Amino acid sequence: MNNKIKSILFIVTILFALLVLPNISNAATEVTDEESLLSAISSSESVILKNDITVTKPIVIQKEITIDGNGHSVVGSEDWTSTSGNQTMFTAQFSEGKLTLKNITLKNGPKYGVQSYDGATVILNDVSITGFKYGGVLANGGNVEVIDLHLGYNGTDSNNGIEIDKGASATNNPTLIMNGTLTSDVNENVVRAAENGHLTEFTITNTENTTNKVVIAGGNVVLTDENNNVISESAVPEKATPNVDEKNAVVTLITGSKTNKIVVTVGETITEELLKSHIELEENYVIDGFYTEAEYINKFDFSTKIEKDITIYAKISEVEIENGNEDEENSVTEEVEEKDETPKTGIESYLGLALITITISAIFIILSRKKSIKE
Repeated sequence: MNNKIKSILFIVTILFALLVLPNISNAATEVTDEESLLSAISSSESVILKNDITVTKPIVIQKEITIDGNGHSVVGSEDWTSTSGNQTMFTAQFSEGKLTLKNITLKNGPKYGVQSYDGATVILNDVSITGFKYGGVLANGGNVEVIDLHLGYNGTDSNNGIEIDKGASATNNPTLIMNGTLTSDVNENVVRAAENGHLTEFTITNTENTTNKVVIAGGNVVLTDENNNVISESAVPEKATPNVDEKNAVVTLITGSKTNKIVVTVGETITEELLKSHIELEENYVIDGFYTEAEYINKFDFSTKIEKDITIYAKISEVEIENGNEDEENSVTEEVEEKDETPKTGIESYLGLALITITISAIFIILSRKKSIKE
């Protein structure tokens, strides 16, 4: 084999290694139990569950890794071992930690399901979290991005879905990024800012494509649906300053015994059509107008820019159905029925025609006979 062929083979081998080896190294490591899960987290950048796994202690991550549940669950054992006071199931910590959870369910634990601590990032995509005594998600001086998250009941005395916080030893402020959907079985404290005194500043960001938004309005952390209806509210702690994309206010729309809360942008006007789109009227009811008082005295001015939370009252009334037209229609119908009680079949017409034909024929025969006699 000459040197030219050897050189070509060497180059081909190098190219093959460059193309194939990265795919091999990036291949997800399959895990079936707690031991193989911990081992894969240490040695791999991508992990996939082959079945449900029960874990007995917290899992701390300080690297970039994706854990694909493959539709399975990670369940906290009743025999749980605490690690240096940390009892969260999954913790990504410091700036090196970037944990992506996808297609997975986290169930049951003594504290939180997952947390991002002091500069770390947690991305939640097709994740369900339920049964944790402190809360579902903790942004503890770290970053949490929600792409697709469902929360069951998490907490003890009250629900605690996503908690925005900063521990005493954390140096970074927490950030919550909404980039998709956030649903919850309970509408109390779905997103909450902690009141421990350490949280002095936090950031909330909503992407252009997000369905559910988290905003600050009226001194509350507010979760909205795709139509900007308020799903959940919780108070912003007095010492905490939120950084947000835009300022918002809540329009409380009262229609009879029903109340709707709508998030709008501060400094903009609202339209009558917007309010009407949030009202479901019963049959035979109409909207008579929108007012600033429950007594319906002053009509709301739709040219007014919204600068703070306001309450608007929708006046509705029942439409009376006039019986006059209905009675007239009934009388016409009865008259038609009286005039035409027997259905026409056409037989009477044929009998009359036959009688006329017979009569004319008889007269013609008689006249013919008389003429014959005379001749």
